[in-house]
Amino acid sequence: MDILQMIDRLEELLNESRPLPFTHNVIVDEDRMLDLIDQMRVSIPEEVKKAQQLLAQRDRLMAQAQEEANRTVNLARDRSSELVERDQVVQAAYTQAEQIKAQAYSDGEDIRNEADEYVLESLRKLEMEMERLINQVRNGIRSLQEETPKQEEEQ
Repeated sequence: MDILQMIDRLEELLNESRPLPFTHNVIVDEDRMLDLIDQMRVSIPEEVKKAQQLLAQRDRLMAQAQEEANRTVNLARDRSSELVERDQVVQAAYTQAEQIKAQAYSDGEDIRNEADEYVLESLRKLEMEMERLINQVRNGIRSLQEETPKQEEEQ
């Protein structure tokens, strides 16, 4: 029987007792009262032991929960640090990629400008060569035209 039931029986014994007139006192069945007190003496230490065991179990569970919470917080902190570091690495990579892109664009512009200069210079040389060839062709034509009238006159 648990302690609460014994307290209920004790209260029941008190309620069943006869009151003494003009007082707040009652006449209690001594044997029943002593029997209940003996049962309480035996039962209370058991209840206290159970309560102490429950408290110890609660303390163990609280310690385990605290340890688990600390482990979870440490894992979260580590993960957060990894993410921050990875984010920094990503940012550095992004910055480096932007620099490489800008350098490639600049190099591309330089190559394009050099190619344009090379083509322009080649076209100018070609133009000069073509002018020289045209002059030779014109001179050849003139020379032939000058010789043709002389040959016609000679005939």
